[in-house]
Amino acid sequence: MSTLATPPDVEFSDLGTGDPDETTPGGSSTWYFRGHNFVLAHTTLVAGDELARADQPDEYVVILPYEECGIEVRASQEVASVSGRAVVMVPPGRSAIVGVEDCTVVRLFSCRSADLLDKARNRSSYAEPHPNVRPFEPWPDPPEGYRILPYRLADLAVTPDAVRPGQIVRCSTFMVNFLAPRVGPRDPDSLSPHDHDDFEQCSLAVEGEYVHHLRTPWSKRRREWREDRHLRCGSPSVAVIPPPMIHTSEAVGPETNQLIDIFCPPRLDFSRTPGRVLNEDAYPLPHQ
Repeated sequence: MSTLATPPDVEFSDLGTGDPDETTPGGSSTWYFRGHNFVLAHTTLVAGDELARADQPDEYVVILPYEECGIEVRASQEVASVSGRAVVMVPPGRSAIVGVEDCTVVRLFSCRSADLLDKARNRSSYAEPHPNVRPFEPWPDPPEGYRILPYRLADLAVTPDAVRPGQIVRCSTFMVNFLAPRVGPRDPDSLSPHDHDDFEQCSLAVEGEYVHHLRTPWSKRRREWREDRHLRCGSPSVAVIPPPMIHTSEAVGPETNQLIDIFCPPRLDFSRTPGRVLNEDAYPLPHQ
């Protein structure tokens, strides 16, 4: 029996379908979805259009989920061209993401980007703080100062993990884990149900099909008990799983299945394992 408060239900949305939450004059469309500590912006970016931030309060992240992606990142006096699957750390202040070609761009902002919170289609779910989620606190500044840091997946090693190999990077606000693509369904005898005590897991499906298996731990109050859920989803889609909900994601698509796990702020347990975070030297751990 869990001693934590019964969590709210999972937050889920298809992305890139239906009416967008925002459309630029240049024709780019964005769907906003949030968790307790963050906002995810999924954009179909038109070549030549730009996604600008005039006064960003903290570091944010850009994910290029597909090889057919090309952007230019502008911040301060820097300009960086990035193509292919990648994760880009963008410094606070003024910046812009410019489409070099038509492509999909995912941006991640902490809850300090107050102007974006009300744009999220599920904003009502976070009208009150969730009792089990630790409030957002950024991690220490990078010792060399904030700058554009692009990480192309083709240039990164794969983090060794017997169950869920992937490519993990972090910054002062987020941790992003590009799980290794899986061709065909996952072995149903090798799933990995687990839970978290005090942080949400955001699972972004960018290719294939998944079933998110979800179990709410029992409290002593039977009225709070829930049936298990087996949430089937296509891609792109996003699920935000609250603590301490037990969960595991099963790839079920016949072709390539790709999932990206996102945590805000970064996970301390992963970060304490030497070699697991591929850019661990770029960002210090919090003072303990």
